[in-house]
Amino acid sequence: MPAQTRGLRVTRAVAAGFADHAAAALHPDLRTFTGDLVRPYGLPLREDLLSAGAGHDYAEMGAALLERALPGGEPADLLILAFSSPDVRPAAPASLRLSSHCPGQPTAFAVCDQGSAAAFTALRLAALHHRTGGCRRAVVVLAEQSALHHEPPEPVELPLEHRAVVLVCEEAPGEGLRVRGQNQPDGARALRAARDEHRRLGDGAALLLSAGLADHGLPGGAEAARPGQPFTGLWTLLADRLPARRPLLVADHDRRLGRLSTLTLP
Repeated sequence: MPAQTRGLRVTRAVAAGFADHAAAALHPDLRTFTGDLVRPYGLPLREDLLSAGAGHDYAEMGAALLERALPGGEPADLLILAFSSPDVRPAAPASLRLSSHCPGQPTAFAVCDQGSAAAFTALRLAALHHRTGGCRRAVVVLAEQSALHHEPPEPVELPLEHRAVVLVCEEAPGEGLRVRGQNQPDGARALRAARDEHRRLGDGAALLLSAGLADHGLPGGAEAARPGQPFTGLWTLLADRLPARRPLLVADHDRRLGRLSTLTLP
């Protein structure tokens, strides 16, 4: 008999906002690092945010959710942190610190500098790692914090609050999650492409859209993330809906990078 297909699926998700700030936001190293980073580009520091200690620590945020995401202490084989806005502890790899708080002390690394596509890249890498036979449970931590400690070179959308989401991906019988991406600078065309992919899943398939993608129209039966959280908003919606009806398509569009990303949960 042929071996049964087994794939990696998102089985659990937890999300939370964080109203306070991290002690690391007041550490002098943050000013030094940020100043060195932006000096070649002539960008001024946000002295008001640095003096106020605004911002949060991604390792602290993620660690606060890991116990809820893995209440039975189930060990993970892989942990991936994904983010789009800078952490307040740039010199201390948050993914490695999170691994020490995660049951199993899994292999850990981070994905960044990809805008909203970073979350999808993390899930794609988890699925690829599963196919090697070395990963039966992966934890994907998504985080954003609202303080940018320098003036941006162009307008950017910053989150309204510090927020983190933890996705638990586990091996299960059947087809696993699928991630796709395509270059598409036009938001309206990106929405049409997402709708076409959703229709191919058949009647009864669910559709979750990012707030930015839904700005171009909300198809009947689809749900949109609340605005104000450009990186974690869509995944907070997924956490609220799990276990959702399947199949399910999750879609986001990064306007600045011109990238459409989709996740199919069978």
